[in-house]
Amino acid sequence: MQGVFFRQSARQQAEKLGISGYTRNNPDGTVTIEAEGPAEALDTLQAWCQHGPPAAQVTKVDVAARPVRHYTGFEVRR
Repeated sequence: MQGVFFRQSARQQAEKLGISGYTRNNPDGTVTIEAEGPAEALDTLQAWCQHGPPAAQVTKVDVAARPVRHYTGFEVRR
């Protein structure tokens, strides 16, 4: 997914929801988001990821539990 500001939009959503973590583009064109926060906020972010920003064409969202890493803030990684 390129050129639709998905990562920047995801960061904005995460910050609004009080979620910490990061987002990054992967070599295969997919986007990874690793997020920590209250369950309700994570559910809201996951729902947003189903459609993303206006120009995005989301075809699949995978969710997996990971160990807590205690991120501070939410960043866009390259």
